[in-house]
Amino acid sequence: QVQLVESGGGLVQAGGSLRLSCAASGTISSITVMAWYRQIPGKQRELVAAITTGGRLNYTDSVKGRFTISRDNAKTTVSLQMNSLKPEDTAVYYCYAKRPDYYRGSITTWGQGTQVTVSS
Repeated sequence: QVQLVESGGGLVQAGGSLRLSCAASGTISSITVMAWYRQIPGKQRELVAAITTGGRLNYTDSVKGRFTISRDNAKTTVSLQMNSLKPEDTAVYYCYAKRPDYYRGSITTWGQGTQVTVSS
């Protein structure tokens, strides 16, 4: 199993920066993708940024050039550096991990979420 614990959320003014971190534990060697999603009340959870074990990166258009996802060499922590924050970035941010499973194809794990609030 994999467990994910996020940290780093908070309140920041527009134009400011925050760094989110997600510590992974358990069967981390099997993880193939780690990502950050966000969700606003009443809306679907959306992908913000993802990184694969091969280092491939993917960002949603609205954060390109402002957010950077990274993973440490030990692959135990994935971070999201968020710069030039906008009020529309306000959401609960969730860490995500995916690993293959022989029977189910893949297994996904979610963190508990961390609130990011950007004031105008």
